[in-house]
This record gives sequence, structure tokens and C-alpha cells, in this order.
Amino acid sequence: MSKLLKHLFLFTFGGIVYILIEMLWRGYSHWSMFILGGLCFLLLGFINEKYSWDMPLIIQMIIGAFIITLLEFISGCILNLWLHLNVWSYYDMPLNIMGQICLPYMLLWFLLSPVCIITDDYLRYLFFDEEKPHYTLF
Repeated sequence: MSKLLKHLFLFTFGGIVYILIEMLWRGYSHWSMFILGGLCFLLLGFINEKYSWDMPLIIQMIIGAFIITLLEFISGCILNLWLHLNVWSYYDMPLNIMGQICLPYMLLWFLLSPVCIITDDYLRYLFFDEEKPHYTLF
């Protein structure tokens, strides 16, 4: 299977799962969250493509939290501040930046990132004959 189809599959998987998580968490979602979720899932999956499997999972989680938070900030600035779509607002959350990101959700992304990283690695292993995942926590 070509890299494009593999990445399209992983993007779509991530987008659908993100929409489902958001619907469970908030009770609704927005079509743009499919794109954001797919992109986040792809980029978190690239961590083990770019770096050695010897990188501790905790470091991958920190990188994942920063990737998701950065993409959320960029998306929020475009969708909420520029286009005024009001997809989300963190103005009422502590330690928020421009109402688009906040520390509590960055900590949530930290906890969610290993689920994404491990799921991506096993999807690649099971469906695309990539290396069997193995991790060290620290």
C-alpha cells in the first residue's frame, strides 16, 4: 500500500476517533475537529518514525502534548478568532492563552497522547507490516 493511502487511513482514523471523543466529552463536535484530530493523530504517529523506539514513552507524551496544544492554538486562532466560528472557548479556564488553549487541557492531551501513539504504532504494525511496537516508560 502506498504511503499516501496509509497516511490517509491513519488521518481518517484519527479524525473519526477525535470526533467521537469530543461527542462523548462535550455532547457535540464540529467538522473542523475531524481535520484537527486527523492531523494530531498523524503527527503523534510520526514521533516513532522520526525518533528511535528507545525514546521513553514519557518523552513522547510530552512531545505529543505540545504538538496537540500547538495545533489547537493555531486552529483556534483561525476558526475562533479569525473566522468567528466559535468552535470552542477556554476563556473560563485557568491559565488560558487567548481563550484557545489552557494548561488543564494540555495536561489532558499529555494523558491522551500515549493512547494515540500506541494505537498508531499498532495500526501500522497490524495493517502495514511495520515494526512491532515496544516501549520504555522512562
